[in-house]
Amino acid sequence: MQNLKGDIKTDQQEETDVLTLHENLCNLIVWNDEVNTFEWVIETLMEVCGHSQEQAEQCSYIIHFRGKYAVKQGSYDDLKPQCDAITERGINATIEVMAG
Repeated sequence: MQNLKGDIKTDQQEETDVLTLHENLCNLIVWNDEVNTFEWVIETLMEVCGHSQEQAEQCSYIIHFRGKYAVKQGSYDDLKPQCDAITERGINATIEVMAG
């Protein structure tokens, strides 16, 4: 493959490009606890993640019964402020790189 300058790209460069692309795909995980109410988690998901009422309710039930749930996908840079906003509300949230 040639770039705009006409140089030939090596296989190693292509592999790095692909790995970088996949490394940017992340999940925003919200974890269950025995402290926060369904109402608080639902309100948080609606305000922070832009979920509809129904989507936020479904996520909160999955979080409750499975212990955690990926409430949103995107790049680390997009998810980090949302993760911080959720944790600032006392809800445990993390960002995990998706398996590629």
